[in-house]
Amino acid sequence: MARPIWTGVISFGLVTVPVGLYTATEDHTVHFHQLQRGTGDRIRHRRVNERTGKEVDSKDIVKGYDLGDGTYVVVEPEELDEIAPGKSQVIDIDGFVDLRDVEPVYFGRTYYVAPRGEEYAKVYEVLRAALERADKAGIATLTMRGKEYLTALRAQSDNLVLHTLHYQDEVRDPRKETDLPARHKPPRRELEMAEHLVEALAMKWDPAAYRDTYEDRVMELVEAKREGREVVAEEEPPEATNVVDLMDALRQSVDRAAASRRGGKDTGKGRGKGKSKSGGRGRAGVGARAGAGGDLAGLTKKELYERAAERGVSGRSAMSRDELVEALKAAG
Repeated sequence: MARPIWTGVISFGLVTVPVGLYTATEDHTVHFHQLQRGTGDRIRHRRVNERTGKEVDSKDIVKGYDLGDGTYVVVEPEELDEIAPGKSQVIDIDGFVDLRDVEPVYFGRTYYVAPRGEEYAKVYEVLRAALERADKAGIATLTMRGKEYLTALRAQSDNLVLHTLHYQDEVRDPRKETDLPARHKPPRRELEMAEHLVEALAMKWDPAAYRDTYEDRVMELVEAKREGREVVAEEEPPEATNVVDLMDALRQSVDRAAASRRGGKDTGKGRGKGKSKSGGRGRAGVGARAGAGGDLAGLTKKELYERAAERGVSGRSAMSRDELVEALKAAG
């Protein structure tokens, strides 16, 4: 069982419940070591005294605030804890809001919240059930690891979760950060067709249907290079839709989505893994392009490769497009 990264109490009104916070997510990113080109020697980062050039042990390192003139005010970690001893141990709920009113851009990290002992389970469950029935989230502040966080406490079916939130002055204004076009009313026919496309692609949220396919590609690259095989290159991104062709592109997209739906009745959950055309963390949409009859000829090489990876086809990295098609047919 994991150890809590923070312990303290949740306080709402005159009620308090001792809890611990546990990390809710983990990083599956493929990590590489840094090497010197040509030698293969490891490159390491060390904490070095700028004046002496000697390495410094972490226990001998303190925080220093730069006054701007080359001098520093030294602050010990314990001193940071002492300036807010109460806040560093309390999740103090100010009030409750509808979570849907909080824009997603404000969300940071997520933590599981659990009671610190069986004797606190009843109070914990009362709070969880009340938040679930009210469909509300408690807004609170929390001091942890030398920083004060704005947080949202909400209920899941079995437990409480705590989301850290960005403060308003931490969220950038999109109008200042991006070159947004002036808003205008879109043509009615194009808007209606776009709405049809949204409806045609509507689905239920299923997180289990998604995985990081880029991680798979990285590991395939490593394996191919280790064995001295050819590396399959990614296809170029699709060209931008011309405004003149927008209506036609929308209509074809709706037709393709409808065909995909009909094909999906036969393939079932086979649509659940892989990368969609939009890239990123992929959903299995590869089978959709193939249609109900499994027409592999209608897939791109990239999509064929993804399907081959899902089915564990060996030697796929060195295969041509036609060879991928034949290998997938042989794999059923």
